Amino acid sequence: MKSILHIISSPRTEVSASRKLGNAVIEEILAKYPGSSIKERDLTKNPAPFLEEVHINSFFTPAENRSPEQEAINQYSESLISELQEADIIVVDSPMYNFSIPSTLRSYFDHTSRAGYTFRYEENGPKGLLENKKLYVAFTSGNIYSEGPYQSYDANVPYVRNVFGFYGVTDVNVFRAEGLSIPGIMENALEKAIENIMID
Repeated sequence: MKSILHIISSPRTEVSASRKLGNAVIEEILAKYPGSSIKERDLTKNPAPFLEEVHINSFFTPAENRSPEQEAINQYSESLISELQEADIIVVDSPMYNFSIPSTLRSYFDHTSRAGYTFRYEENGPKGLLENKKLYVAFTSGNIYSEGPYQSYDANVPYVRNVFGFYGVTDVNVFRAEGLSIPGIMENALEKAIENIMID
């Protein structure tokens, strides 16, 4: 049995390709690890607030000096981080939006990227604190970015890898449904991506 955290970032619902791909990944994980628990963090239904000065001040204010508002902000951030800490497997639905990730996912990372929680600074530099976890990324895009002339435009998958790598999560698999807007490819792109899901 595993503890699974499913992070959903697409603002679309029924027609979202990334949700469909992410759900298919979850199904395969459950087939491999029956009885596992799933925590779903839907960033469209419950978006993390965009980072403002009040949030930053809360993060850097010692606990004993926080105002009630700052304490509430800190507790919210800690609740997101706790979900990451408790998970054995993390699944991130990450659709391509303007060459990068949805703003909801970026905002989520702003609340989970905290020294002393997901990483710490040591004499030799930063060290991730979320080790011994598996990350699956469900990536979807209208164009093709895994290869070819637009590969360098991909600021989505490398970014997600880097954030989680900074957290100490280095065991990463990426499942790609690409070309979802390209005639001749779009018709079967999602189905082929789902068929190619392999859980190790």
